[in-house]
Amino acid sequence: MPTVSLSFDKSVIAKLVAAGPDETVHLTLSLDVTSGTAQPAGAGSAGAVAPQGPLAELLREGLLTAGDVLSFRQQRAGREAVATVASDGRLVVEGHAMPYASPSKAASAVTGSPANGWLMWRTADGCALTDLRDRLRQD
Repeated sequence: MPTVSLSFDKSVIAKLVAAGPDETVHLTLSLDVTSGTAQPAGAGSAGAVAPQGPLAELLREGLLTAGDVLSFRQQRAGREAVATVASDGRLVVEGHAMPYASPSKAASAVTGSPANGWLMWRTADGCALTDLRDRLRQD
């Protein structure tokens, strides 16, 4: 089995040190195919992953940024969840092993049934993803 060695930029280390004891810090790694090394997101342009999927345009236009935390709440069902936007456009839902390619797939993973993630996931300021998408279409 190969040995995996990870090196982190000082800004990544600073974020880890500043995190509270109950805080989850998500790191997205991408493979630099020219050197065969993994790079943490934000560690430079080598190996940077272009966002893809439904959230890609929101990321490219700056309406979302990698590391943004989204919240999901269904008060009647007593469901709450938190997801982090990855630089590749996927959502990393706390407590779930794999990232999700779309807001609706992430919401469905939380509810256990089909769900419209564009309406359910909200930014820190309470804005639904559908509102961000509408804002993008208006410009």
